[in-house]
Amino acid sequence: MSKVITLLGSTGSIGTQSLDVIRAQGYQVFGLAAHSNVTLLLRQIIEFTPKAVAVVDPHAAEQLKAQLSTMPNPPVLLTGKEGLVELAAMPGADIVLNAVVGIAGLAPTLAAIESGKDLALANKESLVTGGQLVIDAVKKKGVHLLPVDSEHSAIFQCLQDAASAKSLTKILLTASGGPFFGKKKEELQQITAVDALRHPTWNMGGKITIDSATLMNKGLELIEAVWLFGLPADKVQVVVQRQSVIHSMVQYSDNSVIAQLGVPDMRIPIQYALTWPERVPGPAPELDFTTLGTLTFDVADEDTFLCLAAAKRAITKGGLCPTAVNGANEQAVELFLQDKIRFLEIGEFVARAAEEFSAGNGAYTLEELYACDAAARAMVRRLANA
Repeated sequence: MSKVITLLGSTGSIGTQSLDVIRAQGYQVFGLAAHSNVTLLLRQIIEFTPKAVAVVDPHAAEQLKAQLSTMPNPPVLLTGKEGLVELAAMPGADIVLNAVVGIAGLAPTLAAIESGKDLALANKESLVTGGQLVIDAVKKKGVHLLPVDSEHSAIFQCLQDAASAKSLTKILLTASGGPFFGKKKEELQQITAVDALRHPTWNMGGKITIDSATLMNKGLELIEAVWLFGLPADKVQVVVQRQSVIHSMVQYSDNSVIAQLGVPDMRIPIQYALTWPERVPGPAPELDFTTLGTLTFDVADEDTFLCLAAAKRAITKGGLCPTAVNGANEQAVELFLQDKIRFLEIGEFVARAAEEFSAGNGAYTLEELYACDAAARAMVRRLANA
């Protein structure tokens, strides 16, 4: 069945792979959004002829406006963060795929849901920072929230048997371990951004690659899993699976375990979110078990990689504590990529946020959420003297 897609974050790693799936399935594109990569966005506009586009960066938006002025029947151009939110809510699409990076994805997530659209979610920070707001909105509007992260897609796929899903007792959330798996703190003292950007398996954007190196990405995914699947944090176990072939597993009350396997190709979970509940042929290659060799499992080192333990503490505390942890991490990663702090300080600052920020009474507004995010970022800048 043909679908019409609005894709937010179209020029990033997830966005370009999403367009591979859209191209392969012959889907239509209603809207595209990018932060500032006008060159790639313009190529996407020419190929997919969207009705509307959004560019967050004002200077980049002016560049694109000049380019579009020479085109016949150009798309509507929306600008800034407000334009991103407006595009997410615009009628015309069946589903919005949100691949924006960071807390910037929360507002368009809520806008898409409030407009009554199904949401394919690759922006994990939407649930990390505003999980209660997002889940409440999904229930109110009766829309589908479809996970795009490979791990959450794997869990979602394992739970498609509704009868068995009722007896879910544990989630086994897999992790690659990142580029520094097995190393201790003393070995990580001199790590640079160039070192941390070399991921062993996945080709991703800068922020998520650093998050993988610190294991913060797994911490964010643990928080996301709590919101998506309704289990407490102590029932979500992180398991290092270096080959990135087992994407996650679920355990049932009889202690049987169901796993989802596939090649490490993000187009598989992207496609499942867009075609659900159907499975159809797609652009990703098949998994060849005859060449696979060994599958290994290990424990994540929370003593060295403080971000994972901090994320667990944050979601256990609840309220706005996950928002604070996420804000601290986003600010710390930005400073690390600018060579203003050391690699290990990312985990130290995130752990500090988990310790110092309270859960409050559990309930919060969007305004309180953004104030907490700002306070966490300010704390990191103060600690870093930046």
